[in-house]
Amino acid sequence: MCFSAPASFVAGGVLSVTGAVTIKKAKKRSELPFASIPLIFGVQQLTEGLVWVSFSIPAVNLIAAYIFIFISHIFWPLYVPIAIFLLEENKRRRKTLAFFFVIGSVVSAYLFWLIVTEPIAPIIINHSIFYPVVSEYGYIILSLYVLATVGSCLISSHKLIKLFGAVLLISFTISGLCYVETFISVWCYFAAVLSLIVYLFFAQNK
Repeated sequence: MCFSAPASFVAGGVLSVTGAVTIKKAKKRSELPFASIPLIFGVQQLTEGLVWVSFSIPAVNLIAAYIFIFISHIFWPLYVPIAIFLLEENKRRRKTLAFFFVIGSVVSAYLFWLIVTEPIAPIIINHSIFYPVVSEYGYIILSLYVLATVGSCLISSHKLIKLFGAVLLISFTISGLCYVETFISVWCYFAAVLSLIVYLFFAQNK
């Protein structure tokens, strides 16, 4: 995440523990993908902590950066719509979520192509990490990315999932306005912290 390696490691550790507890609260297989979100965010933050401390070891830094980029750019646009879809019982909303999954698939495929065809070399800018994944369609892809992830949450019939999506959207706006170049790193951090709402979702259901 932005700011420092300790912040990433602390966030990653807390989220990993929270994720493990949340997964135990899931009662159905269909609940496991959504329950796993805090744990996956925890792994992502721990990975970025490794990016922070490995700039003097290029090989390790590059591997850690690619793992972080894979989760942030390719994994989430596919995973979030599926996780919400499996929890949804309303047929009309499920159709909309299936559409969001298609959008997420397009975004993930395009970003995957960018990542494998252009070298990734993370750099530190203003106490944050910048991952140079450059696209001439950047704003369009970013909008579709947010639509697939945040939109999936907002379309849910569950109030806490809607709240999760609303707060994600707010964090997206703040990150985009205050951290233009390092947006994806900052937004992923906010999203990770806010994934504690996922725990509340299962705790409340229990």
